[in-house]
Amino acid sequence: MWKQLLSVFKDSSLCQEAFEEALLMLRASHGMHRDSVSALRGEGILVTDIYDRDRQLNKYERSVRRKILTHLAISPKPDLNSGLVITAIVIDIERIGDYTKNIVELAAGLPEAFDGGELNEEFLDLERIVDKMFEDLAPALEDSDEELARGILRSHKSVSGRVEKGLQLLRSDQVLKGQSGRAVTAALYLRYLKRVSAHLKNVATSVVNPFHRIGYREKKKWDPVLPPAGPLVEEVVLDELEEIEGDESRD
Repeated sequence: MWKQLLSVFKDSSLCQEAFEEALLMLRASHGMHRDSVSALRGEGILVTDIYDRDRQLNKYERSVRRKILTHLAISPKPDLNSGLVITAIVIDIERIGDYTKNIVELAAGLPEAFDGGELNEEFLDLERIVDKMFEDLAPALEDSDEELARGILRSHKSVSGRVEKGLQLLRSDQVLKGQSGRAVTAALYLRYLKRVSAHLKNVATSVVNPFHRIGYREKKKWDPVLPPAGPLVEEVVLDELEEIEGDESRD
């Protein structure tokens, strides 16, 4: 689907500008995320700086919306699908900025640099995975690279599972025992990393999914020679419902 959208963007100057601004948003949110992690690790960043940069993300998002709306209003052959897709992905990118603020606010409340104790190596690994997801997402969008996009989806699945395992260890008092302050910080940070990863995943699904499935796992394709028929149709509907219920929400 994304290849078709890229051809639309090239045919419309407004869509092309909106797409380029979405990429600017993505790169800006990546820089913000890296700096928020550095702040938590005690390497220093001004809280006001992250708020200023988040306001710039918001401006980008409004600009993208204006361009898409103008394209739909004045173009002799407006492409509704491309407008909906690009509007959807900038919502997710903007939300990443909110989580970077949460991480910086977490850092600002700590008396010293964050150390995850027994989970510290796990945190470092999760940080590397999420950073790689950022690095892969822009080229996945620019080149309509489905394999890169699928790699991002697999990475999110890994992040999600590892975060839940870490939270379970914290809840059961198996790690950071008797260190309530550090345990609370660790739990919040795990959730923030998972949500950043989830929003990156949502954007990546736009490369492999139609608009109505952005944010959800890639739908399995049926063999066109043997389409489902009869009682199997009911099973298909049930499978689809189970698949959607099993996915995380977009927020």
